[in-house]
Amino acid sequence: MKKKMLLFSGITTTLAAAATGLFGFALSNKLMYIQQKDPEFIRERETTAKRFDEAWYNKNLKCELNIDSPNGYTIRGIMFQPLQTNNTIIICHGVTENKINSVKYARLFERLGYNSVIFDHRRHGESGGKTTSYGYYEKNDLDAVVKTVKAMIGEDAILGIHGESMGAATMLLYAGTVEDGADFYISDCTFSDFSMLLKQIAKTEFKYGSIIPIRFADFFVRLRDGYSFKSVTPAEAVTHIEKPVLFIHSIPDTFIPASMSLDLYNKKNGPKKLKLFDTGAHAQSFNENMDEYEDLIHDFLDNFIYQKINRDSSSSNVIPFHF
Repeated sequence: MKKKMLLFSGITTTLAAAATGLFGFALSNKLMYIQQKDPEFIRERETTAKRFDEAWYNKNLKCELNIDSPNGYTIRGIMFQPLQTNNTIIICHGVTENKINSVKYARLFERLGYNSVIFDHRRHGESGGKTTSYGYYEKNDLDAVVKTVKAMIGEDAILGIHGESMGAATMLLYAGTVEDGADFYISDCTFSDFSMLLKQIAKTEFKYGSIIPIRFADFFVRLRDGYSFKSVTPAEAVTHIEKPVLFIHSIPDTFIPASMSLDLYNKKNGPKKLKLFDTGAHAQSFNENMDEYEDLIHDFLDNFIYQKINRDSSSSNVIPFHF
């Protein structure tokens, strides 16, 4: 009887381990090849909401960008120049989206005095790349975009980066582990720790409270795509960023909790600002709070960028920039 119980226990343990391993493999597959939104759906959604104006898009399209990724494919983007300035914002969209989702932010920054660059992340939109890596490989693509844009606008221009969700994680990983190469950063609704986020998703969506499947998924991602979840930790990267960062999140966000942006804000040294909106689901802070969102960025730029430029210009007897 005892031997039968041990045998039964061994079989149960083996089956549980196998199920957990299969779950981990399936999760790695879902992450690497996450289903994207249909491009026509994105365009229609943004057009219906009056966030995408095709006439403006065509009128102000300066040039199409085809940038060589250090990862071996082409990153496709667009530069808009509605204004007579070299000051530029690079906009990084979220996972499953494409550059059309970034046009609403391009219009926002036009009102704030900036031209803009939008682009498709790897394996999104028109860009190449076989897998999505949630910032790990994307951060090197962003580095290539930044270098290309700097060559076009010159070193004296103000350059900012705005990121939404995965785009914000990519931005923070770039600034904290590759190069702190922009003058300011705006992080909207990103995660602080990818493993923690996956654990939360597994618990809420799959009712799986154990971290073991996440470890299996990490193992398979390392085996199949060459990186570890530990390499996708903006909370570590942000400690190395010296330039100003504005962190934005909405408290009702149930996909990526606002506490993650609070964690990032607390870990960031030097100039920083945090805003938690009372309304808006994930990646909806701007859509639900447009006027306040714009005023927030205006104040951030005024306090952390333009006042510093004025101080530096005054001390060097150079004519200051006025916003």
